[in-house]
Amino acid sequence: MKLKALALASCMAALTAPVAAEGLKVGMITTLSGGGAGLGIDVRDGFMLAVSQADRKDIEVVIEDDQRKPDIAVQLADKMIQSEKVDVLTGIIWSNLAMAVVPAAVAQGKFYLSPNAGPSVLAGKGCNPNYFNVAWQNDNLHEAGGAYANTADYKNSFILAPNYPAGQDALTGYKRMYEGELAGELFTKLGQTDYASEIAQIRASGADSVYFFLPGGMGISFLKQYADSGLDIPVVGPAFSFDQGILQAVGDAALGVVNTSQWNKDIDNATNAQFVKTFQEAYGRLPSLYASQGFDTANLLMSAMDVADVSDADAFRTALQAADFDSTRGDFKFGSNNHPVQDIYVREVIKEGDVFTNKIIGTALSDHADVYAADCKF
Repeated sequence: MKLKALALASCMAALTAPVAAEGLKVGMITTLSGGGAGLGIDVRDGFMLAVSQADRKDIEVVIEDDQRKPDIAVQLADKMIQSEKVDVLTGIIWSNLAMAVVPAAVAQGKFYLSPNAGPSVLAGKGCNPNYFNVAWQNDNLHEAGGAYANTADYKNSFILAPNYPAGQDALTGYKRMYEGELAGELFTKLGQTDYASEIAQIRASGADSVYFFLPGGMGISFLKQYADSGLDIPVVGPAFSFDQGILQAVGDAALGVVNTSQWNKDIDNATNAQFVKTFQEAYGRLPSLYASQGFDTANLLMSAMDVADVSDADAFRTALQAADFDSTRGDFKFGSNNHPVQDIYVREVIKEGDVFTNKIIGTALSDHADVYAADCKF
């Protein structure tokens, strides 16, 4: 217990104070309050765990809360670029915030490493050589959902997501791979918590399956209300609605649900096993998808720093593209648009003792790249 307390104290100190050293300066803008706070906290904690473990005294991290508001995110980015003089930006969870911040940041010569949001515009026609996504392009996990639905022989899916860039990409991705018919398609309000109307429409639709993308608190509300409704139509979703923090809040309603992810705690490689262990020791909880993405983002950044100085933008960019780091996912590589080419897994929600979690039960898509890379012209 003493070692655990020391590890936690060390990591929390890293979170509350920048690393006092010369070198590269990182501006992390992420969601640390409100309904989506758990996602940003996990990205932050994963990122800072990697920096702490590497004992990098040459990285200074400035962390700010965007409150899930695009105008706040823009103000913070302007302050970090103009006043803080950061070299690299990272941290944004939500695609509408990414669209508000990233284009202006990279236009000013800053590098942006996304640990989460992957809007289609930034993968395709709006790509930029200084923008790297370390997580996925928004469509990818939903494409895997569509591929899984085919193997499960679903013929008439009802699909729904929030009406913002990631929600639009989600349903586009599902439909790209799904071969059946649609019993219905709905865009909900971002941040919505009452789904009585949507559940009534699902009930009346004749659907044989439901695919939904509702991250954070939205997913918790939907799953609980869906379970209470008595509907027994199978539910499929991306990891965002079945991730570690969400599962504890949803409880038994999530058991047995299938979801898709490019990461899970049981991916069999030494880096992932060590990450899961040390994250639990440091923070007293299992890591989430978001935590793994923050961890990988920091390790990518440090791998580039080992071979190039950020002041030499061309060399630093080349070092980032090489992605010469040990990822929690195992092999990691970027496609031509600086987005991952990777396996996407099928997971099932299970219970280990008193803890709800996921286990991998198959692979939905192998060595998968996003379709927008063809439109990216650096």
